[in-house]
Amino acid sequence: MSDAIAKRNVAVLVAAQAIIGAQLPIIFTIGGLAGSTLAPNACWATLPISCTVIGSMLSATPLSAFMQRFGRAWGFTLGAAGGAIGAALGALALYNASFVLFCIAALFTGIYMSAQGFFRFAAADTASEAFRPKAISWVMAGGLFSAVIGPQIVKLTSDAMVVPFLGTYLAVVGLNLLGVVLFFFLRIPKPQAQAAGAPKGRTIGALLRNPTIVVAMICATVSYALMNLVMTSSPLAVVGCGFAVSDASNIVTAHVLAMYAPSFFTGHLIARFGAERIIALGLMILAGAGAVAISGVELTHFFGALILLGLGWNFGFIGATTLLTSAQRPEERGRLQGVNDFVVFGGVTMASFSSGGLMNCSGGSVEAGWQAVNMAMLPFLVLAGGALIWLWLKPREHRV
Repeated sequence: MSDAIAKRNVAVLVAAQAIIGAQLPIIFTIGGLAGSTLAPNACWATLPISCTVIGSMLSATPLSAFMQRFGRAWGFTLGAAGGAIGAALGALALYNASFVLFCIAALFTGIYMSAQGFFRFAAADTASEAFRPKAISWVMAGGLFSAVIGPQIVKLTSDAMVVPFLGTYLAVVGLNLLGVVLFFFLRIPKPQAQAAGAPKGRTIGALLRNPTIVVAMICATVSYALMNLVMTSSPLAVVGCGFAVSDASNIVTAHVLAMYAPSFFTGHLIARFGAERIIALGLMILAGAGAVAISGVELTHFFGALILLGLGWNFGFIGATTLLTSAQRPEERGRLQGVNDFVVFGGVTMASFSSGGLMNCSGGSVEAGWQAVNMAMLPFLVLAGGALIWLWLKPREHRV
């Protein structure tokens, strides 16, 4: 099987990840800070970010079904439209100082976040089995560029208007409009309607009884949720410890660079050592991130913890995605991917909700809140590690 078309699609998706994807580092950098200026209570400062994740969770299954019927390009265009609407409403909310409208805007941003989550699956659609892990990791590497573009936009626009961050949200509208055209260069065949008698694949219940699928979903959820738990609170912790917004932006830049830079070789590592070993490495690095964060609140601690957090997410999440795609059949693609992302972003939603409460409403200081956020990682790392060991101990013929 030639991978020429797959490589073309990967190039398009990398560009989309870099341009349109820059909005997610922007939103996660300023969402909590802007929310803290609008929220009636400090405990609700990160609610807008939680709403973004809720929007992603709720739209994952409908978007997957939409793509299964109309194709990837139209699904991704719909996601970008959601991002543009969310940014426009966010700007309006900041102008009118409306926390409720700001949260509604974040729900629409979640539609884009969900659509971007399917970039990795789209990369695998036309790829051969040998090229698939590389295609997934290269598309994720596109986030390396968004890691630079997004925070720089924050620095240029956060104080560009009288209302803080208003200019940033208007810039996000432009990113979505600029990037939509890219999706029309994709060459992913629209899924064909199933003929009578064609295989329909396993039911959702049967898929969720597959050990490989279950462990892939657990590890993906834990990797993404813990990354979100810590990253959501980090700008609040950095500023709360006396550092500047620009310092928080630089730390988020370093974090997102660490999330995506390894993607240039993650696929090669998975092809050589197997997805399970790379997932295990990711979980150990996430544990290291928590240890560094707990050890102090100097800028070096924040940089070190957030860089390790990004590396751990990369290995854990890309490894889990590859493991999941290895267990699916073509006719199950839309069904399984929608359920997977619903579960993943459901976990991320709970982590995002918990982040603000742990950060602002546990202990009597910023330092105590930051420690509580990082201590909360431990039980979930144990859960994912235990699930992975359980899969390793099962005979290969019993994993399917």
